[in-house]
Amino acid sequence: MTFTLIKGAFRIVGSSPDGDSIRFYPADPKTFRKAGLSVRLNSSGGVQLRLEGIDALETHYRPQARGSELWHQPAELADAAGRALLEHLGFTGVERDENGRVTASTPEEVPGHILTRFADKYGRAVAFAFPGQRPGRSTDGGDVRLDPDGLPNSANHALLEAGLVYPTFYSKLFPDLRQAMAEVSVAARESRRGVWAEDVTLEGLRLRSREQLRDEAVLLPKLFRRLADYLELEESGGVSLTGFANYLDTRDDRLFTVPTGHATELETLVEVRRQTLRLTVEPERIVFIEA
Repeated sequence: MTFTLIKGAFRIVGSSPDGDSIRFYPADPKTFRKAGLSVRLNSSGGVQLRLEGIDALETHYRPQARGSELWHQPAELADAAGRALLEHLGFTGVERDENGRVTASTPEEVPGHILTRFADKYGRAVAFAFPGQRPGRSTDGGDVRLDPDGLPNSANHALLEAGLVYPTFYSKLFPDLRQAMAEVSVAARESRRGVWAEDVTLEGLRLRSREQLRDEAVLLPKLFRRLADYLELEESGGVSLTGFANYLDTRDDRLFTVPTGHATELETLVEVRRQTLRLTVEPERIVFIEA
C-alpha cells in the first residue's frame, strides 16, 4: 500500500474542476520525474489529477466522434460534487463563468498533498487528494503507506461518503482500499444520499431523448460516456438503442468482477431491451483493467 507523497497546493482559477478532477501544483515540479511518474505538467508546473476510485457526473464531456459538442449530466448533482470537492480542500468562495471555468477563488490557492503511484494514458496523476500538509515528517517525493484508516481525510472518501460520486475502480488500486471505498459507497446508496436518491443505473433507464439523458437521467458516468459516444454516431439525432450492445462490444472495456474474479467486458454486464438499459452488477463490484 505504498504511494509517492507529493506536497504542494491546489489552484483552480482558469481551470474547470469538477467532482473527480482538479489541478495540483507540486512544491517542486521535478518531484514527479524523480519519482518516475510520467505526468504532463503545464507551463506553470501544474498537473491535472484524476481522483482514484471515484467518478462524478459529467459537466463537460466531449464524445469521440469528430465535431461532437459537449455533453453533460444533470447539473445540480454534477455541480454539487464539484463544490464539495473544493470545499473539502479548503476553498471558501468560487466564481465561474457560463462555461464552468473558474474566474476567481478564495483563497487563490490552498495547501495540500496527494498520494499517487502512476499517471494514466492522458498524463493525469491518479491520486488520493488531501487538504493541508501531511502529518509527521514524511519527505516530499518519499514513500508513504496508505491503509483504510488513512482514507477518511481524502477528498475521494469524503465524496463517496456523501453519495456525490460513483465508485469506479481500476485494477491498480489496492484491494483493501478498494473494499473500504466500496463499503462507504454501499452505505451511501442504502441511505439514498446524493446521486443514489435518483440513480437509474441498476433499476434501468428507458431512453426517450438526448435531453432526458443530459438533464434528467442520473446514471453511472462510465455508462453515460459510452451512450454519448454511441449516440453521436447517429446522424439523424435519434436515440435508438438497437446497436448499443454491439457498440459496447467494440470498446476495450475489460474488467473483472469481485468477489468472483470473473473476467469479462462491460458489454456483458449491460442489459439492453428495446429502449431500456441497465447495469446488471453493482458498480462497486466492477474493477476495470487499467489501459
